[in-house]
Parts: sequence; structure tokens; C-alpha cells
Amino acid sequence: MTIRSRLTWLFVSVVAVLLLAVLAGVFVLQSSASQREFRQRLRDRAQVTSYIYLEKDEMRASAFRAFEKKYLQALTNEILQVYDASGRVRFVAADERVRLSDAVLARIVLNKEVYFNLGPRQAVGIFYHDNQGDYVIVAAAENMYGRQRLQTLATIMGGIFVGSLLVIYAVGRGFAGRALAPIAALNDQVDRITAQDLHLRVDEMPLRTSERDDLRRLARTFNRLLERLEGSFAGQRTFVRNASHELRTPLTASIGELQVLLARERPPEVYREGAASVLAELQQLKQLINNLLDLAQADEAVPLTEEVRLDELLWEVREAVAPAQRSRVQVDLGDLSELPTDPAAFEIKGHRVLLARALGNLVDNALKYSCPDQRITLSLRCPAGGGCLLRVADAGQGIAADDLAQVFQPFFRAASVRGVVGHGVGLPLAQRIVALHGGTLTLRSELGRGTVAEVVFASPHHTLL
Repeated sequence: MTIRSRLTWLFVSVVAVLLLAVLAGVFVLQSSASQREFRQRLRDRAQVTSYIYLEKDEMRASAFRAFEKKYLQALTNEILQVYDASGRVRFVAADERVRLSDAVLARIVLNKEVYFNLGPRQAVGIFYHDNQGDYVIVAAAENMYGRQRLQTLATIMGGIFVGSLLVIYAVGRGFAGRALAPIAALNDQVDRITAQDLHLRVDEMPLRTSERDDLRRLARTFNRLLERLEGSFAGQRTFVRNASHELRTPLTASIGELQVLLARERPPEVYREGAASVLAELQQLKQLINNLLDLAQADEAVPLTEEVRLDELLWEVREAVAPAQRSRVQVDLGDLSELPTDPAAFEIKGHRVLLARALGNLVDNALKYSCPDQRITLSLRCPAGGGCLLRVADAGQGIAADDLAQVFQPFFRAASVRGVVGHGVGLPLAQRIVALHGGTLTLRSELGRGTVAEVVFASPHHTLL
């Protein structure tokens, strides 16, 4: 069932219940009013009977009937009876005689006025004291007019109820369609957007809604989702394209080198040189594959359960540098006065291997893009106020301002460093690992003056659950 149908039937159901309750209330009130009116007529009839019969010294029944036809409106199947103190019937004006039980007569004498039923008739009995003695006057009749009036009212109300439901259904369906028209328009726009059209956006203006309307908010939320999807798809396409290129390059070079070696017989030293070249290409390929695996792992929910000492991690990263380059890396933990008194201030919860890989990538980049005689500084500061700052600084060639905004895209490499061996995966991998641990990685650089990579952890015990 569509939303429009559900809303229509819900609206009809609510209104039907309310309308039925109102009509039922009116019917009950009308029935009660009719009952009170008929009882009053019976009571008046009984009082007239007592006055005419008792006060006029026992008028004969035939004379009373003539008086009734002339001056009173007859009731359907009317019975008028007068009982004396001994329970004998002293006067009857009826089509048939009805004998009341002694218990009913006693109840009338006790209560002075009693309403009860005599078969299909409604009856009233009143106690009347006269100078001639005590009497009980009973008036009974069928409320045919009241019943017919209630039946007519019920028929009219039933027709009103059914007709109202039809009108309410039509009106409710129209209002539901009008209320859902913006959703239908939004759905039509969304339905036209495919994976190839992620640049399209949902137009908010034709929705004809207020600025704070939920539908407009939904359209804006969907547009933001499309922006994220477009960026993600673009990143994936760039990643696949660049990864394919980077994977194909060493494979093509290795295959070409082997084909040259196998083309004809060559001296052993040529084979050794070719094998060394192929080995270097395969090592580059292995490093690229490892980077891709680490990049994928950084996107997963890696458990961050280890207590990692950042100061110890800096020394581990320095020791992992190739011995020929190790002397260029200088670790700076600050003055003794700047060191926190609690060693736990250096600790964060995380994944030790991934953190070492992130810092190692930053150090490798600083070494690659600096002159062989230039040193790099690997520093750590953990002030007493909380948080830790890791900084990798070099005095190398730096990064152009236009390229600085793109260095965190996988496989991006600035034009000025295309001659340096690399794949453009180190910085994106480092950024994702740092973000995984709740930190931020930023770069500051100037051409010809070097680059500074800063890693900030907001709290020394920060953990990402």
C-alpha cells in the first residue's frame, strides 16, 4: 500500500471514529429526551385521569372516553386504570384490562411515583390521596411516535455517516496527494540520478516548502550525501587508474628486461645485471602492494588496544631507517624541564605497527626530498595541559602551494618530484592511520625552504572505540 493510501485510510478512520462518536452521542441524547418526554406525557395523563375521575366523583368510563376524544390526544394502545386502597380496579379506560401485581402496587404506594414496563408499553404509576381515600393511578401506552422518530433519525444519521465517509475519503485522498506531491517530485529527481550522474543535485526550489521544512532538509541532506558519494567515486576511480598504472609499470619493465635477456645468449655478468634490475622492480612492486594493503587496512576497524609510548615510538622509527641514512635523523624530546612528570602522558591507545608505519612514511619523505647532507628533526612535545604534538621537519625542496592541497590524494605526485622513486601512497596512508587514532596530520611547506609535518593527538590517552 502506498503512503498516499495509508494516509488517506488513516485520515478516514480517525474522522469516521470521531463522526460515529458524535452521531452516537446525538442519538443517545435524542433517545433520552424522547424517553423523558413520553414519561412526562404518561404522568400528565395519569394526573388528568386522577383529577377527572376522583375529583368529579367517579365519572363513568364511557364519559371519560368521550372527554378524552374531545380534549386529549390519544396514545397508542393506551391503558388508564385506577386502583383503590384494597387493590381493586375502580376505573378502566383501555382496549384491554391489565392486572398489576400486589408487589408493583406496593412499590407505587411506597415511592409515590414509579416508571415500569407492561410488555411493549411504558407505564407510570402514581399514588393519589383523595378525601375519599388512597388510590393508585396507572397510565401505560406504546411510544410508537418516539420509536418512529428515532428510527427516522437513525436512518438519516446512517445516510449522513456513509455519505460523509465518501466525501472524507475523496477529500483526504486529494489532500494526501497534495501533501505528498513534494515527495513525489523529490523521488522523480532522485530516480534520475545514477552512478554516472553523481554530479547532479536535487533541486530544492520546486518543492515549494518553507526554509525549515523537513522535505527541504531531506533534499539538502541528500545533496550532501551525493557530494560525499561523488568525492568517494572520484577517489576510487583515481585510485584504480593510478594503481593500475603503478602496478603495470614495474611489471612491464620486468617483463621487458626478461624478454631482452632471453632473446639470445649473453655473458653471465649481463644476466646478473638483468636479474638485479628485475629484482629492483619487483621490490618496488612489493613495496607498492604492501602500501596498498596498509591503505586498505587503515580504512578498516582495527582494534586500538595497545599502550603505545610515543617517545619510544620515535626511537623505533629512527632505528628502522637504513643505517646509511640514520645519522641524518635527529630525535628531539625537548628540555628536561619541558618533559611531563608522568610518563603516562606519552601514552596513547592504538596500533603500534600502524603508527610506526605512519611516522616512518613521514620520515622517508623527509629524507627523500632533502639533500643528502641535510638533517631532519623528529620531535615530540606533550605539554601538561594534555595532548601530544609530533613534528617531522626537513629543509628540503618543499612543496608548491598548488600541490600542497592534493598531496593526501592516493598516487598524487607533484611534477617537481617525478624523478624521485615513489608511488604517492605514503602521505595518504599516514593521514588515514593518524585519523584512525583520533589525531590530525597537517603539512606546512614552502618551496626551497622545506616541509613540516605535524601530527596532533588531542589527548594523551585518546582512544577510538
